Amino acid sequence: MLKSHQLLLERHFQPVFAPVDLEVRGGELWLITGANGAGKTTLIRLLAGLARPTSGRLLREAGTVAYLGHQLGLKADLSVVENLAFAAALSGGDALPIQRTLERLDLADASHQAARTLSAGQRKRCALARLSLTPASLWLLDEPYANLDAPGVKVVDALLAEHLDGGGACVMSTHGALRPPDLPWRELAIQPWEAPA
Repeated sequence: MLKSHQLLLERHFQPVFAPVDLEVRGGELWLITGANGAGKTTLIRLLAGLARPTSGRLLREAGTVAYLGHQLGLKADLSVVENLAFAAALSGGDALPIQRTLERLDLADASHQAARTLSAGQRKRCALARLSLTPASLWLLDEPYANLDAPGVKVVDALLAEHLDGGGACVMSTHGALRPPDLPWRELAIQPWEAPA
């Protein structure tokens, strides 16, 4: 689904991280790990096509890519249900599963609240609900567990399991102990760039 070879991005003429080789196939979950500031978000944005690499190659198979970053992309003045209906219509998906999705992500009681009035955890759940309604084969997720309580973390794990079982793939950044406990995953630890001797 995705392959990178010696992917590199420079800032102020210095590479952000060592060149990245990555190959992601259907059914695989890759965890991008590293310390704060190591370049995890930068790499996810490169893979999503939101930033241009300085060098290296990036190939993505035809198909849909869904990106969920720190900026969740919610329309602040639309309600939760309006955000989900808009996303479903935009992606050509079916609006029928919205109610089921609201219940699954514990958003039914907040479904008519404007997104700007939601807590950080509720906003993340709304973005995850939108993701689950989008027919994308490759998910690129930047810290999907951030701002979630323990039940929210379990929802992410369940969404990931369902996506992978359906033949989808996911690359996500994470740090610390926030890793899906019941899913097989592969790890790419971001390495700092070192100048050749």
